[in-house]
Amino acid sequence: MTQSIKKWLKYNLAHTQVRLVLILTVSVFLIILAVSLTSYNTSKSVMQEELSELQRQMLKLDMNVIDELVSESDKVAIQVALSDNVYKFLTSKVQGSYTNITEAYQFLSTLISNSKYIKSIYVYDLTKESFLAIPQGFSSNKLTFDDSGWTSIASEFGERTTLIKKRMVPEGAGAKGSSITLFRKIMIQGEFKGIVAVNLKNEELFAKLNPPIMSNLNRMRYIIDEHDELLYSVSNYDFNQDSVSRAIEALRADEGGDIMIQNRQLLINQLESPVTGWRYVSIVEQDSLLAKSKRVAKVVLLVSIAALGLGGATIFYINAAAFRPVRRLKQLFSRFDRKTNGPEGIDLEKLAGELLTNHAHLSQLVRESMSEASSKLLTDIYSGNLIGKRDIEEKWSRYFGEWTAAPVTVAILSIDRYEEWSRTFTGGDHSLLKFALANIVAELFEPQWRIVCADFGTDKAAILLQPRVEGLRCENILAESLEVVSRLLKFSISAGIGNAQTDIAKLKQVMLEAENALTYRLYQGYGQVITFQEVSGHEVNEPLQHESMLDELIGAIEMGNEPGSLEAVGRMIDCIRSQYGYPSAAVSFLQSAVERIEQIRPAADGSLGQSYVRFDTLHLADIKDELESRVIMLAQRFRRLTESKDFIMCQRMIDYLKQHLNEPIGIPEISDAVGISSSLASQLFKQETGETIYNYLTRLRIERASELLLKTDDRISDIALMVGYQHENSFIRSFRKFKDITPGKYRDMMRTRMDFPFE
Repeated sequence: MTQSIKKWLKYNLAHTQVRLVLILTVSVFLIILAVSLTSYNTSKSVMQEELSELQRQMLKLDMNVIDELVSESDKVAIQVALSDNVYKFLTSKVQGSYTNITEAYQFLSTLISNSKYIKSIYVYDLTKESFLAIPQGFSSNKLTFDDSGWTSIASEFGERTTLIKKRMVPEGAGAKGSSITLFRKIMIQGEFKGIVAVNLKNEELFAKLNPPIMSNLNRMRYIIDEHDELLYSVSNYDFNQDSVSRAIEALRADEGGDIMIQNRQLLINQLESPVTGWRYVSIVEQDSLLAKSKRVAKVVLLVSIAALGLGGATIFYINAAAFRPVRRLKQLFSRFDRKTNGPEGIDLEKLAGELLTNHAHLSQLVRESMSEASSKLLTDIYSGNLIGKRDIEEKWSRYFGEWTAAPVTVAILSIDRYEEWSRTFTGGDHSLLKFALANIVAELFEPQWRIVCADFGTDKAAILLQPRVEGLRCENILAESLEVVSRLLKFSISAGIGNAQTDIAKLKQVMLEAENALTYRLYQGYGQVITFQEVSGHEVNEPLQHESMLDELIGAIEMGNEPGSLEAVGRMIDCIRSQYGYPSAAVSFLQSAVERIEQIRPAADGSLGQSYVRFDTLHLADIKDELESRVIMLAQRFRRLTESKDFIMCQRMIDYLKQHLNEPIGIPEISDAVGISSSLASQLFKQETGETIYNYLTRLRIERASELLLKTDDRISDIALMVGYQHENSFIRSFRKFKDITPGKYRDMMRTRMDFPFE
């Protein structure tokens, strides 16, 4: 009996059809088994995804509400820090002034009564260690102030201006227990003088965090600060504390997900607030949901087994008829004397041809998509959208799998005279020309180099290069590429090359090096290949000082002196070329010169021609031509204006304004100075300058104040008097209206810029 079975199996397995049936049967079994095993995981994943997204949305809503309340509290702290009474409290030698303390107390009381989230406000003087608080009042020493244990927080600010912390409030301070407090620095003339402490009401602040009951799920939410301290928690179920602690430990290494703790399946979501730095965490127990998925998986497994048995019986029953075409194909392929043009052969050849064509098409799509993904990687690194070393290395290994560990080089290509180029060619041709540029460069490099091109927008494109043979240099081929582009496409480009780098995570640095080298086109001209190595040693001993020449240029233009204006432009350009400063600083100055020239243009003239938006794609000689064309037209205009009676009258009024900036003058005084009526003075001034007398006077005062803020250390109140303001607050409002910044911050920001140049 056993021998008979063996012979039967040996005989049947010798046939290809029988072996194919067995393979199909096993394959069907494995497929159905895989379906049954993955059904549970699939349903579990779907439910987790839906539940996780819902939890994240609810967390985000709660976080936005709390962040908004914290921001409102910070605005209150700013109001306190800018209050005149707080200023007097921190700067007066005698702080116990009844009037000042009373006004400050009323001010703080008003702020608290207008906000239902603020419990109390303290103002602490770092120098005198005294307090001004609501509701406690004034305390001349922190030893007599019950709630003074937090004052050591002054050492924790560092460069930050705001801190938010949870602290314990002692008994006798009005309300014992824990409190969330917002601390803000008080800076007076650049010195750290005091601290505003805004104590918040925990219940109102975290009221929105209470989770609604949903599908009888056991859930918990809590907030953790930057130091992993639990600030607040709420739950509709008594979670095991050990489970919560383990969940917090897991969150330190992961943003959330599905974890198993003490045989309990927990789904964790986490968001970090950009305002406070707090982490908002949601924990949901999934056991009740997953129980249904497990039952579904068991049912699917039983159905799969039944389907397997039915499928196997069906396959064995119909295999003789089902595999008859296979036997026929075998006969066709094994027949040596068959006709090549027979209908069956033609059909088989057509089918094979279609399969090969489809395969080639799919392969081409894969190659194109990999090229686009490689370019996108370079663009993301350049724009700062991809900065993590792990992410960069992961995508590099995916998109550049064929590249070796040899050093890579980045070259930044830029279209010379970009504004002229963009006007010469229509918008539809821009992409086509850049595509042609990339193809020319790739064609010249590809035999010996691996290359990827990326379009960085406007005038720039980048190429990433890696030699296939050690020791190759790219400068000569790149120079040849620039010459071919100029000859075929009829426009020139320049290139900057960074240093070769083996660390892929430093590609951003290499791009910046290439971009820095490219800026020296300003001095070296168009169509050049500039390496970072040849310009990296460039140092400038003195910053560019051309303000006096610019003033001379403006004066010549306003006098209508055309030859003098052209000479001033020539001296300014020659000075920039001879001093050989950093290109970025020179371009910034030249751009500001154009803006300064445009500011003196009479309002009635409008814009005279197309202006270069960017000078960084121009050579210094072209910039000189642009400046000369502008100053000639303006000088001619001013020469005509100087011959106008109305213009002369307007200039007399402007001279009077400049001479009496520090006096409280108005339109009557100005009109009397030139001997005309107030209405006529206003009309003439508006006609000639395009501005009202009051707006022009205010702008002159603000510009004079800006110079005093930078060149002197005078107090802001004294500077306000120097430019004609009797009240410091009025001066601050006018300054902020014109400059979009307060005088104190303007002084700090501009002095910082002067201390740290562009390069």
